[in-house]
Amino acid sequence: MKEHITNEKTGISYTLQGDYYLPDLALPPEEEQPIGAWGQRHLRYIRQNKRLLYTNLLTSGKLYSHLLGIDRQAEEMFFRLVEEMAGREGITEGLKAENQMLWVGKMNAIQEAAIEIVNNDLIYA
Repeated sequence: MKEHITNEKTGISYTLQGDYYLPDLALPPEEEQPIGAWGQRHLRYIRQNKRLLYTNLLTSGKLYSHLLGIDRQAEEMFFRLVEEMAGREGITEGLKAENQMLWVGKMNAIQEAAIEIVNNDLIYA
């Protein structure tokens, strides 16, 4: 028996594995880049809760580009929200110089609120 055969109609090649010919299938090539925390959260969410979307992105070779896009959007949204909320609350560098503990407490609260907004609107949507 031949080790490799190709179907003339479909163009799919097959390799002999034991007694069976299995198709030589491979995912499309995709450049893997490091994904940040936001992208990792989104990946975990779609892997567990949106399996069809995850499978479609994975098999089409668009998973990493999708995750990188989500990561960038979330990062921009987070920093914009923190800046806007800090401005509305009157949290300035002057407050930081006067009372560091108050400034840290307010900034931590704002960051937690911004994280919740980004998670609800972008990561887990």
